Amino acid sequence: MARKRQTLGEILVEQNVLTKADADKAAEYGLNNSKRLGEALMELDLAKEEDIYKALAKQHGMKFVDVTPSTISQEAVSMIDERLIKSHEILPMSNDNGVLTVIIGDPLDLDTIDMLRFRLSGLGATDVVPVVACPSRIKRYIDKVMRGPEASLDQLSKSLDASVDASLDQDVKDKADSADDADAPIIKLINMMISEAVRTRGSDIHVEPMSDRVRVRYRIDGVCLERESIPKRLQNAVTTRLKIMSGVDIAEKRIPQDGRIKLRIGGKDIDFRVSCCPGVHGESIVLRILRPDSASVGIQQLGFEEDDYEKFLGVIKKPNGIFLVTGPTGSGKTTTLYAALQELNRPDKKIITAEDPVEYVFPGMNQCQVREDIGLSFGKILRSMLRQAPNIILVGEIRDLEVGEIAIQAALTGHLVFSTLHTNDASSALTRLIDLGIKPFLVASSIQAIMAQRLIRRLCTECRKPNTNPDKTHLRVCGFKPEMLEGQTIYKPVGCSHCSNTGYRGRQGIFELLTMNSELRELAFNRAGIAEIRRAARATGMKSLLHDGQRKILRGITSLEELSRLAQAEVDVN
Repeated sequence: MARKRQTLGEILVEQNVLTKADADKAAEYGLNNSKRLGEALMELDLAKEEDIYKALAKQHGMKFVDVTPSTISQEAVSMIDERLIKSHEILPMSNDNGVLTVIIGDPLDLDTIDMLRFRLSGLGATDVVPVVACPSRIKRYIDKVMRGPEASLDQLSKSLDASVDASLDQDVKDKADSADDADAPIIKLINMMISEAVRTRGSDIHVEPMSDRVRVRYRIDGVCLERESIPKRLQNAVTTRLKIMSGVDIAEKRIPQDGRIKLRIGGKDIDFRVSCCPGVHGESIVLRILRPDSASVGIQQLGFEEDDYEKFLGVIKKPNGIFLVTGPTGSGKTTTLYAALQELNRPDKKIITAEDPVEYVFPGMNQCQVREDIGLSFGKILRSMLRQAPNIILVGEIRDLEVGEIAIQAALTGHLVFSTLHTNDASSALTRLIDLGIKPFLVASSIQAIMAQRLIRRLCTECRKPNTNPDKTHLRVCGFKPEMLEGQTIYKPVGCSHCSNTGYRGRQGIFELLTMNSELRELAFNRAGIAEIRRAARATGMKSLLHDGQRKILRGITSLEELSRLAQAEVDVN
């Protein structure tokens, strides 16, 4: 009788990489979010990529290899078209008497291996043998080693600048009008800039004209990092090309314009929201990168500690009331609400959203776009929603009295309402609603919970090091007393190729979850001050943003420096 193949979870538990409980947790997460176990383990940060792919190689009886220039034979690379290598993210490793060894990132990708066997049979290859490596390292090698002579923005923009003359801008503008002319130099430059930003996990691309150059910056993990600048002489050509791609008026340079771009990059369709804004030195253009998978985040991946996770699930499964998420722009409020909606998105629930704009489309939800230009405001959409008999309503943001009152009426008539508000912490959201003009008794009776959040950068697990001599100022700002660190190991960023030398890779939330009770409702009804509400909330067990950040420092997820960057302005450290 054939021996049953071990599962990936069993192998990792056997190798002491995982506990059985963690393996079961990841399996459940993968089942609920339609993800493989390996993907679930990495998203939940329960195992390193290298450990997972070593186990996958063992599971499928394949060899695991590391990807370095010394392990890759250029003779083998030359046997496969470079476009195939890049599109399928594979690496020919060696050619031994007609047997080609190919590095792949997915042991189950048998179609690619069969395709290679078919294509190479006419070139004298007798067989193709797959070996396994970490996909991120395969991609990094392709990006860094297999690039052509014009692979960087710096090289390409310099080569363009060297060849331009006084009429370049008009010539390139004429070329840009031809969508089929993919070989035009300026098109290569723009495509390379966009691809690089996507590859490096950027969330925004900033193209900013200055007095002597055009600055290019990518926002990665919430922080802007400067790339090579584009020569000033190419400014008009770059601006024109981006405006053509986004479908806005290229002749209009006096007023702001918004557009969208849709491109297929790395096998995925990615949308870009484009904003053009006039400036002193020319139009500044920002491309917001909308990845299809960035909003499909499970609740467990948001970064909740166990106690807050249980509270959060309890809040979003209430039958009615308002749940508010607060924080500044870019703090992940929408992603959190999308995660909650996906948890609740079942055939027996009707969900309607009013958003400005609709950035991600989800099956099973009725999503409505706010259009102020034709009078379709949040207020009008909300009134219409209530006639659609929904169970759950998402209002993109409570901006004024009208929207606030309709949302509260919806909550009081049996609907569960999710929305966002711009306040620094959870406690001040109650006073903010009253300041908008909403009656205190309505606020007190309709709000179920308020959650403030920030996005904090995660330390790169490849290069982080123990912080044996932490800065005293950072300790004070983060609210740490000497006895709190006794017997604890905290870490600091270092920087490596895996994290683009920043010391951080990825982000997750820190949270302050205030759940209403009779005491807090009475305080809201009596227009109590923010300090009084905060004291009462903490007395009932609410963890502040700073406290949640401290827990993540002690778990080695983030650093003192990162929490200091976020916590100083809004959290009391006494």
